[in-house]
Amino acid sequence: MSETTAAPPPGADLCPLAVDLDGTLIASDTLVESVVALLRARPWLLLLLPLWLLQGRAGFKARVAAAGRLPVQHLPWRREFIDWLRAERARGRPVWLATAAHRQIAEDVAAALPLFDGVLASEGAQNLKGRHKLEALRARLGARFSYAGDSRADLPIWAAAESAVFVGVPPRLAAEARAAGARPEREFPAPAPSLHLWLRAMRVHQWVKNLLIFVPLLTAFAFLEPRALGLASLAFLAFSLTASGTYLLNDLWDLDNDRQHARKRQRPLASGRLPLLQGVLGAGLLLGAGLLIAALSSWALLLLLIGYVVLTTVYSGVLKTYVLMDVLALALLYTYRVVTGGVVTGIELSPWLLAFSVFLFLSLALVKRCAELVALGEEGRPSTTGRDYRVTDLAVLWPLGVGAGLCAVLVFGLFIGSPDAQRSYGQTSVLWLVGVGLIYWLARVWVKTSRGEMHDDPVVFALTDRGSRVAVACMVAVPVLAHLFLWGGE
Repeated sequence: MSETTAAPPPGADLCPLAVDLDGTLIASDTLVESVVALLRARPWLLLLLPLWLLQGRAGFKARVAAAGRLPVQHLPWRREFIDWLRAERARGRPVWLATAAHRQIAEDVAAALPLFDGVLASEGAQNLKGRHKLEALRARLGARFSYAGDSRADLPIWAAAESAVFVGVPPRLAAEARAAGARPEREFPAPAPSLHLWLRAMRVHQWVKNLLIFVPLLTAFAFLEPRALGLASLAFLAFSLTASGTYLLNDLWDLDNDRQHARKRQRPLASGRLPLLQGVLGAGLLLGAGLLIAALSSWALLLLLIGYVVLTTVYSGVLKTYVLMDVLALALLYTYRVVTGGVVTGIELSPWLLAFSVFLFLSLALVKRCAELVALGEEGRPSTTGRDYRVTDLAVLWPLGVGAGLCAVLVFGLFIGSPDAQRSYGQTSVLWLVGVGLIYWLARVWVKTSRGEMHDDPVVFALTDRGSRVAVACMVAVPVLAHLFLWGGE
């Protein structure tokens, strides 16, 4: 958000400045934040929300505020705007918080951000918005005041104010406010949600995980069969859309923890750049689209996808808070994709493939946790937030992760000497090149983790690290070429 300065109307700098909260002081809405926090703590209250809404907006806010306290210290503050407010107050200008949020939330914000000379907020049956807020401002501050806001409901207040401060106001609304008589004093533009922002929130780069659905086609050398390829492609699309929906729900669930994380605080929902209501709507649309594609493809895929949603929900809501249970769940979710590929294409999965997958994905899940703990250690923080891990756990997690990776290599080595490998390749000695590549790649991943150079998601690392891309490409190419050109059964 960059500041635009305009010449203030004469005498405006002497007026008390009233500041809105939702969308202005913070890049979010405290009512939606409160509902999300409430449902995260007590999901069963979802059944009561429609009944509370029947009591009107003010009554609904009072019910939500009474049911739980919002941790306002983690809200996505508009820092540049707050710095300007501090400068204004330092030169003697009175600053008031004037918000339609419930009084309890407003007072908590005022306590967390000691900037304000007073607070005006909704309480009782009064929703302090639009004309009601204007009347309250005139009653408390008199006829001459300035106002900082962000929404269409602020138009009558801007028109009546001595000067207006636009915070995150779209150009069209700013022009409408000027036409209605607003006299801008300052503007703090904020970027509108864009396609790039949505793609980040959907974590489209994570769709690469769903390529595991094609693994059974690769191992059975059925990737040129149109029907199997089509079924796997539909499963890939359904899983990808559904996974994006679960990522959005997970980000809503993890708002507080993400906002305390060095990197995750920049996520679209945690940072407030993507409104929470849009996140809820987007999650619903993505989940619906994924399940619809699955239903149109086959009942088996639909049931598998529902099972995936249940597993990810259990992981996000329960398992991720327990040490080691979370990495085991992640390893099983990776393997679940491989199983899905086998079921939808009708390809029987080898026990070798399943054992190899579990050990490999357990190693990568532990990479994810170790990378996070290494970063915490560098920051001087002793433990994670929202997860039961401590930096000292690296002494156990490190050998466990490396050992799991080596177990995957061992399973692959045993497979090379098995009758199954002989039937598929004939000349199996060439497969040792894959084993060597696997050792190199896993060692590279763990060395990068120890140096603090690992992205906390190994999938992102594999996509961006040149050595990883080359190693994985070679490991895929060798067995395919061996089957096509060196098969002893020709």
